[in-house]
Amino acid sequence: MKISTRARYGARLMFELALSYGDRGISLREIANNEGISEKYLSQIIIPLKAKGLIISFRGPCGGYALARDPSEINLREIVEILEGGLSILDCLNNSSLCKRSMKCPTRGVWDLLNNKIIQTLEAVTLRDLVEEFLNKSGDNLTYSI
Repeated sequence: MKISTRARYGARLMFELALSYGDRGISLREIANNEGISEKYLSQIIIPLKAKGLIISFRGPCGGYALARDPSEINLREIVEILEGGLSILDCLNNSSLCKRSMKCPTRGVWDLLNNKIIQTLEAVTLRDLVEEFLNKSGDNLTYSI
């Protein structure tokens, strides 16, 4: 499994919303400038996140976007699944009928274990964790307690 640019940029977009949580809405232009991402690309990424209820929007001169829930209630799994369309590293892990060797595959257990570890890791990191780590970090080494 390779995490796409869409999911990586989506996580960064959500991080920016978490940074301003409770203050005000933030514009896509401001997020684009802060993160060095095209505003046009962000406008495409925000659509499914808003549709799934992670983001709310405000109209008017002070308009923009904000998180629909507290940053501690949104984990990276939700974001990545919405933007990637799922998290399975192999299609046969979710649908054994795709492979006639699925039930006797000698490596299936390893792939399933790896898939579960990826999911557990993404579930363990919330937007609040990212913000706290960003605000408290020293140097370039980020450490998450998973």
